[in-house]
Amino acid sequence: MGEPRDEFAEAGARERRALVRVIEADGELTDPAWRDAFAEVPRHLFVPYYYVPGTGGYERLWSGDPDPARRDQWLRGAYEDTAIATRVRDGDLVSSASQPSLMALMLRALDVRDGHRVLEIGAGTGYHAALLCHRLGEEHVTTVDLDEEIAESARTHLAAAGYRPAVIAADGARGCPERAPYDRIVATCAVPSVPYPWLAQCAAGALVVTPLSTGLLRLRVDDVTHAEGRFLETSAYFVALRGVAGRVPRHGPAGDERFRFFWGLVDRALDRNEALSLWLREGRPERERFGVTVGGDRQWAWLDDPEGPYAWPLAGA
Repeated sequence: MGEPRDEFAEAGARERRALVRVIEADGELTDPAWRDAFAEVPRHLFVPYYYVPGTGGYERLWSGDPDPARRDQWLRGAYEDTAIATRVRDGDLVSSASQPSLMALMLRALDVRDGHRVLEIGAGTGYHAALLCHRLGEEHVTTVDLDEEIAESARTHLAAAGYRPAVIAADGARGCPERAPYDRIVATCAVPSVPYPWLAQCAAGALVVTPLSTGLLRLRVDDVTHAEGRFLETSAYFVALRGVAGRVPRHGPAGDERFRFFWGLVDRALDRNEALSLWLREGRPERERFGVTVGGDRQWAWLDDPEGPYAWPLAGA
């Protein structure tokens, strides 16, 4: 027996073409290989149900709803360029599918080449891993999630779409040493600092792309004792990594979004007034002026220059 027939294949393909046009308009699909991945991987197979805000909390939409109008709503939502809440426990969001255009930005920043081995931290629905499989081949992709239920669900979704990478239920902060070394590591969950096991499992010259504070950090790994890089210009909000490195910095109250990023980055190194004074004095600096250095047993964030006057230890290091 083959895979069960996908009754939404034709409608899903139409929705996918529309999604690709939206992402292209954002300028994030300049690489034809990634364009093909987004055009071919059926996202609806990875979100057979999901949650949307309702009057009394979250409301569930699913592919098997007996109401045709709600099935259509589910399918359209699966291909909107938004994040999707995929797992809720006791009213709290546990897992989500990232916004596709943000995925495209992260994949572009990852700068993969044919033959690269990639470790993904945070399996989620499996959709992001499927995009990597389409681009690199499933034998080059490993995805890790702390939650056995999430890992098994991702494995099932990937198989339904025709992909069988290594899906491991383990603490993502510890990486996956048995399949190392990796040329690229990408995290789809927020970390308070860069887990040292990730760097130990990297090949020389590897790249790491990970959410930190409310930004996306892109690190070049020189060796297991040194890595350095800057933040991308975009904002990014992700569910926190759970496990040994699962504490993420405070983000502070609503207000200027760039200041919230900065205050999250200097978590507990400065109080709010000190952080605000410095941020204003430096002209409300953009994210890309900030970076992170990992050197030996130290990690620090910095403004403009890793050896300059403005540097702060990362709280979770």
